[in-house]
Amino acid sequence: MSSAIYTRTGDDGSTSLVDGSRVSKTSFRVEAYGTVDEANSWIGAARAFVSDPLLERCLEFVQHRFYNASSNLATPPGCEFAGPGIADEDVIWMEEAIDVFEKRTGALKDFVVPGGCREAGFLHVARTVCRRAERSILKLADQEEVDERVRRFVNRGSDFLFAAARYANVVSEASDVHWDKDLPRPSL
Repeated sequence: MSSAIYTRTGDDGSTSLVDGSRVSKTSFRVEAYGTVDEANSWIGAARAFVSDPLLERCLEFVQHRFYNASSNLATPPGCEFAGPGIADEDVIWMEEAIDVFEKRTGALKDFVVPGGCREAGFLHVARTVCRRAERSILKLADQEEVDERVRRFVNRGSDFLFAAARYANVVSEASDVHWDKDLPRPSL
């Protein structure tokens, strides 16, 4: 018995939500959960290079909760399906993880330009995509009900990813790249 990845049902530009209803792939709801998925993919790219056990465990947890957030966002209001969600404790955990990372990295004193080690580079991309996901969620929330815990978790997610990128630089003995507004033009 084989199961095809393709269904052809989306060829008309629509997709199914959790309750089976069809919506445009350009809808705010699809944009919101799709952008969370994109951030999650960048976290996965970063994890492919992470060797620090704490960072690995934390990123794995966030990836699984981002899937919960995506599932929640793919569930329209009033749907009888009660899928996985985000708990208040998940948001608190993320804040605690940020604090643990910052104890290792030290306080932020300058603006940080994305970069450093490979893992940090990917985590900075994930952070910016996470911010876009938050904006998409807010657009959806202007139109329909959105779980407040999902909104807070994704909001905190970009802060977590920033702190994780800085932590990745510390554990790999790389440095944050600090913004230099007067950086001289390089010789050519």
